Amino acid sequence: MILEKLKGIIVDELGVEESEITLEANITDDLGADSLDAVELIMAIEDEFEVKVSDEVAQSFKTVGQIVKFIEGEK
Repeated sequence: MILEKLKGIIVDELGVEESEITLEANITDDLGADSLDAVELIMAIEDEFEVKVSDEVAQSFKTVGQIVKFIEGEK
């Protein structure tokens, strides 16, 4: 469920195809996010999942899987 919601956010924020989004997908290398995209993505994640992501944690995210694990840990 978390991954499905997250995929929707990533499609909206980054304009990539849902098929490109896997747990192993690198947010910058595979999905093409720049620093502004990453900030907007984190803000959308915070709103959707009602979590707070610190700047340090946000900068540590490299893959979609890491974001999913973080959200699971916050729920």
